[in-house]
Amino acid sequence: MDIVHLHWYKDSHTFAEGNMKGLPCMPDEHGHPELHEIELGAVLAAIADPLRRHVVATLARLPEEAERTCASFGFPVSKASLTHHFKVLRHAGLIQQVDRGNSRAATLRRRDLEARFPGLLTIVMMEEASD
Repeated sequence: MDIVHLHWYKDSHTFAEGNMKGLPCMPDEHGHPELHEIELGAVLAAIADPLRRHVVATLARLPEEAERTCASFGFPVSKASLTHHFKVLRHAGLIQQVDRGNSRAATLRRRDLEARFPGLLTIVMMEEASD
């Protein structure tokens, strides 16, 4: 028997099915939101972290369908921390991840982000370039 939890979104005055943590249900098992589910607050919270912002800026500079594994970024953090950072990016709708054997490859959801928040990726790339 499946238990359905509802989460109230006060901004839109609607309910959505959610999981045990009160997060909205995602359309797939990896937590990739649909285009209409990508929220500005979640995106801004995700890119507020410098490491995650670097991931987005790096992927934005690559060709459109290019993918990179989490480990390929070479961040000096534990595997658990790296997994957490990519999960935040994935749940915010910034990246799409696919399993590649014993690793996951990430691609930027460029078209979705440009459709939802035009110019955001340009700002992220410019901000990182100025550092």
